[in-house]
Amino acid sequence: MTTRYRWQVLRAGEFRLDAGSMLGLIPRSVWSRSVEVDDKNRMRVHHNCLLLERDGDAPAGAAWAPKVVLIETGTGDKLDDKSRELFALTDRTVLTALHESDCSPADIGAAFVSHLHFDHAGGLTRLARAGETPDWHGAASGMAGARPDHGVKFSFPNAKLVVQRREWGDALANRSVMTRTYFTDHLRPYALDATSMEALGDRVHLVDAPAPFTPGVTPDRAQLPLLTLEQRSQEPVPGISVFRAPGHTWGQQAVKFTDTGGRTVVFTPDVMPTAAHLGAAYSLAYDVEPYTSMVTKHWFLSHAADERWTLVLDHEPGNPVRTVKRNGKGWFDLEDSAV
Repeated sequence: MTTRYRWQVLRAGEFRLDAGSMLGLIPRSVWSRSVEVDDKNRMRVHHNCLLLERDGDAPAGAAWAPKVVLIETGTGDKLDDKSRELFALTDRTVLTALHESDCSPADIGAAFVSHLHFDHAGGLTRLARAGETPDWHGAASGMAGARPDHGVKFSFPNAKLVVQRREWGDALANRSVMTRTYFTDHLRPYALDATSMEALGDRVHLVDAPAPFTPGVTPDRAQLPLLTLEQRSQEPVPGISVFRAPGHTWGQQAVKFTDTGGRTVVFTPDVMPTAAHLGAAYSLAYDVEPYTSMVTKHWFLSHAADERWTLVLDHEPGNPVRTVKRNGKGWFDLEDSAV
C-alpha cells in the first residue's frame, strides 16, 4: 500500500530577482508582456515550501520513516543587510510559516531540498540567538564579500537533510556560474569537517538517483529518457521519491509523493520556477546548462501532463499549485489547482 501524506504550502517570504537574469535569453520585449518589474527591473518571486505529514503508521520494516517532512527551506535569516536590500528580502522565513501552522521545527524529521543554492537551502540553519550555544561557527552568508564569522544553529534539529550526492559535491566545491550562491553557513554545518566533501551521516542522506540520459550523450530537444521515471527515482522516505531534473544544477532534484486524495504531487524545482517559465527556452541565466534545462523541461512536463501530476512551483508569486495539459501547438498549458 502506498504511503500517503497530508500537505500544505508554506509561503516562506517574498523576494525579488533581476527579471533579465530570471528569463535568460528571452528578450524583454517578449517577457514584459506577462512579467511585471519594479524600478530596479526586479520581478517578484516567493520561497514556496511544502509541509507534509504522513497519513497513518509507518510501513512495517521501514528503516527511516519520519512522520513530518519539509520540502525546501528558503533563504532563512542569515543574509547581511546589503544582500537583503539587493533582493528586497522580507523578514518572513520558513520558521515563520511553520509557527503559523502550529508545527515546531523540532517535529521535522526530514528536510528535502531541490538543490543547495541559498534561496532553497539557506533556511537549513539560522542565526544563533542570545544565550544559545551555536552548532557551528564560520563565515557568514552574503553578497558583500567576507564578513566576520558568526554562529548558527540547525533550524530543524531532528531532521536529516535529503539531497543528491552530485549536488552535495558541487555545492561544497562551489561549481556554479554564480560566485556566491552556495554559502558556507548552510553547508559546512552538515559536512564531516572543514575540508572534507563527506557529509555527516546522522545529518545528511545523500541520494544517487540516475541521470535522465547517459553521461556524455547529448539528447535531441524533444528526446525522452530511455529509463522509466521509476527506474530513475529513489525513495529515501516511504512514499516520497526523488528524481534528478538537471540543467539549473547538475544535481537538482524534484520531489514526488501521493497525497491523501490520491493525487501525485511533484515539487517542481528551478526547471520551471514560475508559471512565466513555461516556455521551452525560458530558462535562467544562472543555469549551468541551459540546453539541458530545455530538454529536462520537455520530459518533465510530458510526465506531468500524461500522469496528471499536481505541480508546486518553487518560486511562483501567485498560486504555485498547477496542473499541466498538452495543447494543440506541440507544447503545454498550465491550469490553476488547489491543495
